[in-house]
Amino acid sequence: MTTEDKKNDYKATILLPKTGFPMRANLNQREPEVLKRWTEIGLQSKIDNLTARKGKFILHDGPPYANGAIHVGHALNKILKDILVRQRTMSGYNSPYVPGWDCHGLPIELKVSSDLGRKKLDMTVLDIRKKCAEYAQKWVKTQEDAFKRLGIGGRWEQRYLTLAPAFEASELGALKALVEKDYVYKGLKPVFWCASCQTALADAEVEYANHESPAIYVKFPFQSPETIPALEGLNRPSVVIWTTTPWTMPANMAVSLHPDLEYVAIRVPAIDGDGEDDYIVARELVESFTADAGIEKFTIVKPVSSRELERALLEHPMFPDRTSMVILGEHVTLEAGTGAVHTAPAHGMDDFIVGRKYDLEVYLPVDHAGRFTEKFSLMEGMSVWEANTPIIRYLDEKHLLVNHKQYAHSYPHCWRCHNPIIYRATEQWFMRVDHADLRDKTINEIDNTIKWIPAWGRDRIRNMMAARPDWCLSRQRVWGVPIPAVICQSCNTSSLLPEVIEKVREQATRDGSDCWWSEPLEKFLSPESKCKQCGGQDFEKEQNILDVWFDSGISHLAVLESGHWPDMQWPADLYLEGSDQHRGWFHTSLLTSMGIKGAPPYKAVLTHGFVLDGKGEAMSKSKGNVIAPDEVVKKYGADVLRLWVTSEDYRNDVKVSEEILSRVAEGYRRVRNTMRYLLGNLEGFNAETDAVPYDQLQEIDQWILHELYTLNTSIQKAYNDYEFHRIYHQATQFCVVQLSSVYLDITKDRMYCGGETSANRRAAQTAQHAVAITLLRLLAPILVFTCDEAYQYLDSTIESVHLLPFNELPNSWNQPEIGARWQQLLAVRNDVLRALEDARQIKKAIGQSLEARVIVQPGDGKLAELLREKAGLLPELFITSQAEVAESGADIGADNVITSLKGDIVHVTVLPAEGSKCERCWRILPDTGNDAEYPGLCDRCGNVLRRHTEHGCRQENGSQGNR
Repeated sequence: MTTEDKKNDYKATILLPKTGFPMRANLNQREPEVLKRWTEIGLQSKIDNLTARKGKFILHDGPPYANGAIHVGHALNKILKDILVRQRTMSGYNSPYVPGWDCHGLPIELKVSSDLGRKKLDMTVLDIRKKCAEYAQKWVKTQEDAFKRLGIGGRWEQRYLTLAPAFEASELGALKALVEKDYVYKGLKPVFWCASCQTALADAEVEYANHESPAIYVKFPFQSPETIPALEGLNRPSVVIWTTTPWTMPANMAVSLHPDLEYVAIRVPAIDGDGEDDYIVARELVESFTADAGIEKFTIVKPVSSRELERALLEHPMFPDRTSMVILGEHVTLEAGTGAVHTAPAHGMDDFIVGRKYDLEVYLPVDHAGRFTEKFSLMEGMSVWEANTPIIRYLDEKHLLVNHKQYAHSYPHCWRCHNPIIYRATEQWFMRVDHADLRDKTINEIDNTIKWIPAWGRDRIRNMMAARPDWCLSRQRVWGVPIPAVICQSCNTSSLLPEVIEKVREQATRDGSDCWWSEPLEKFLSPESKCKQCGGQDFEKEQNILDVWFDSGISHLAVLESGHWPDMQWPADLYLEGSDQHRGWFHTSLLTSMGIKGAPPYKAVLTHGFVLDGKGEAMSKSKGNVIAPDEVVKKYGADVLRLWVTSEDYRNDVKVSEEILSRVAEGYRRVRNTMRYLLGNLEGFNAETDAVPYDQLQEIDQWILHELYTLNTSIQKAYNDYEFHRIYHQATQFCVVQLSSVYLDITKDRMYCGGETSANRRAAQTAQHAVAITLLRLLAPILVFTCDEAYQYLDSTIESVHLLPFNELPNSWNQPEIGARWQQLLAVRNDVLRALEDARQIKKAIGQSLEARVIVQPGDGKLAELLREKAGLLPELFITSQAEVAESGADIGADNVITSLKGDIVHVTVLPAEGSKCERCWRILPDTGNDAEYPGLCDRCGNVLRRHTEHGCRQENGSQGNR
């Protein structure tokens, strides 16, 4: 046999890693195959039927809106929920996840109306509602498929839709309960109103954006000032107001002053050029007012008490035959303007509240479309926005306009059409927030019962709850759950009668809420149905629907308590949504729950931030910076998207870009390659029969198990603390550093060149099996596809890693002393590796570390003792052919030194290795060539071949060499 033949034979005896787990992930192709297998084996049902030793953990799903393809914010939210549910399941909880969708509301109705065009004019309400339902269900299916593709598990066949009859019936039941508890009333109040969409808006449906408004200073001259003692000695006195909504001037009923602020009269040149006038403004705002209004010359005449002006009459700026009145209000501030506030009760909540104290008329000259009515005939039919300019011109012509300019500020806009909105008094159904101490009780629960994650969420929702007005429940649309109110034909009073709501609820259980439009009113009336105002029994239907936030706001009752969704329980353990839901779903759910049940619907609330582009800017199609989940999945795979979610601290706003995803994909590849390497080393290893007892492991094996124990404890704590980004960083560091750079590198010689069933190799396999199975379980909630695929190559007794609990590692693996020793040894190794790199790269004296002999000289006595104790391990630790320990400062006494470097904790000398190169393991050893049967091998390799020839050895074609 030739020398070359022997070398080839030796190569065939190297136990290279061998596994069918592919190096190339090809996730975009492989993940759908995994999904298909999960469906075939009924994985979700098997997960649901796992024994739950810790009871239930319920994460209630906040319903996304069913009106378009999912965006990356949806992906962030659903992936976070999926990770959490899977983690709780693997921790021993029964955690059924029932996904839901919000299916009613204005955006869907507007889209359907736009698509129908003029056809809508010939359609009935039921026809339109049917089209809306079809539109919503189409997008539910689209979004559901997209979520499943992201690996989101759950009871998809039991999903909840707010348009489903069972859900609508629960919603009507919740409305009835609030009516019976006297929380619901109908009243005339100013509400956010979108003139474009012609409907009232909830607070959560309002978004604020930059807007430019005409800001005006207007004087209100006193009527008969000579009769008012506080105005004695003043010349043509007026109160001056500042407003950014000139169009509200026709609805003015008063001017509000603060009862405790100090006011003064200032004398200025008259607007009409005839002499001087006196303006009454707050003393603290004199300088800013005169500067902003362009008044260069003024004199403070005297102080004026606001209390002495109360109920004084003023000339109305728009109507010569009407007056305005001075009133006092605590809502007046010194933030801007003059300290005098134009008050129109029909167009502002503060105005409305203070107006009630003075019995002011709620004068509303603006219709549903935002156009002036005959009540302001001067501009009848003109939109309020168009009217700003002529109103300013009118005030100027009457010499009442002190000044005007454009003013940039944050202004409320409609969340759907993005047009600026108005405050407009309308008759609506409201939920009383202060009835039965609801507000105070709710704030008490916010403060003392509910856990807020992050903690700042408590203050945010608390402040919103403390300041919120009554909840406007009604909408003037058709796509939603009806408010089954009836209007008395005798006195025109609207009533919500519990018996009517109950009959509609019963019918809706079977047929859905369409019954309110499809069935005659008589079907829902009872003999005892009477008008509470006049006792009349002749009614007609009201046509309002419930606010869409009421739909989702009662989902905790519909899903967790109704019995239609099995295995759920009330209250939820957790709500998890974006931070905007403090004013949305978290808020409305809490109000309905406290009103109906007197307790919160959730024990804890977790919020995540918004998704921004790589520059920290909001995503928009116009900017071209949108990253769609399906594009990421096609390019990288869902597991990379899931890993991105965990790589960020989602409690703040998170960034995503091609660069960020590429970086995460690289991190994924490192984790995958580590898993693959472990699986390759474990080919043929049976943990039941081949594992080595812990006390027979080498200390480096015990060290990696200690590191694994620490990682397992830390990651499970991170899961429980909802700090998923810590999991990403700790797991990737463990794979890259402790495993790949240290343990797997150091044990490579044992794994490749040791005897296949030798005790040393089995010891390494025992530790690596523990690492592999623990890592796969720890990362299974995140890398749902990869971990399940890899698990198939590790264990065939269980169908999926998702049916396993987390590993409970023995406490005996927690060895801080071993950890401390190896921390020192690895620090020495770092010094040695730097010296070897110098010998290789700078000195060009060696090709690889096995060509070197290393001598380390520790300066510390305890370290020297440790290194001498581990002397036999040092060549394996440094991956050199020889390694020795020498006294600090001792003369090496060799003239063939390649390099000599002082490291951080040891002095390292690198010399050429002594002996001949083993043709199998490539170590250079003095005993190479001593074996007569295998003259080209070292003693170790010769003994391995003799001992195991009859068993054969395996190799993987195309694998890299052992060094």
